[in-house]
Amino acid sequence: MFDASDSLLMNPQSSAPADARFVRIEQVGLTFQTRKARFEALREVNLDIARGEAVAVIGHSGCGKSTLLNLLAGLLMPTTGGVICGNKEVAGPGPERAVVFQSHSLLPWLSCFDNVYLAVEKVFGAQEKRAQLRARTEQALNRVGLSHAMHKRPGEISGGMKQRVGIARALAMEPKVLLMDEPFGALDALTRAALQDVTMQLHAQLGMTLMIITHDVDEAVLLADRVVMMSNGPAATIAQILDVDLPRPRDRLALAEDPRYHHCRAQILRFLQGHAQHD
Repeated sequence: MFDASDSLLMNPQSSAPADARFVRIEQVGLTFQTRKARFEALREVNLDIARGEAVAVIGHSGCGKSTLLNLLAGLLMPTTGGVICGNKEVAGPGPERAVVFQSHSLLPWLSCFDNVYLAVEKVFGAQEKRAQLRARTEQALNRVGLSHAMHKRPGEISGGMKQRVGIARALAMEPKVLLMDEPFGALDALTRAALQDVTMQLHAQLGMTLMIITHDVDEAVLLADRVVMMSNGPAATIAQILDVDLPRPRDRLALAEDPRYHHCRAQILRFLQGHAQHD
């Protein structure tokens, strides 16, 4: 088992403030046993994320982006190294780390309200009364602009609204870390832009730590304080990290004419082009 105290002794960055190393991914490797052979997905991944920081992870398909997020979510366990969140080793899923998946994953027979209420009841049901749980649910749906649709079922609302419910469900757990796995990839451009703005607003209001997996260069620059670029798999690792030196709050129209935005975008595109996969 990974020992968090040992890592503090070994890691030269251990003198950094605790908030600067709120999430610590240290020497993480992950190997899967397939039917034919062993497959090394990740090798020696090291990353510190500060409390309240927004980090985007980008790279070509098969580079282990979602695998890295699943390790932080506790849905996968590393073969080597360890993942620390808030000075506790990640040993499984927990309500302090909420996930918004690529698919909304809503139960179609329940209303939007009841889909969120299930998560609220699971996390807070033992210590709060039903009225408090309902208030939490309504607050989460209000935050993503769904007060008018909370009693509709998933089949009665648009794809973008379904994804808003997924975000509301995650926020209702009051997580310290919000993990988003390409949450807007299947949406049209206008809906995607609207939900990116919602994400930025919620991140600013609630101050949670954010990791978002994306294939979209513009989305990465718009949302993140740092962009983590992954090398190609197998045995993928972090190849480069870009600091996004853009003030917040961010306005997409203003950024369209900001040379710093275009510089960051060009850096990422240059990296992706240099790591293009060829058949």
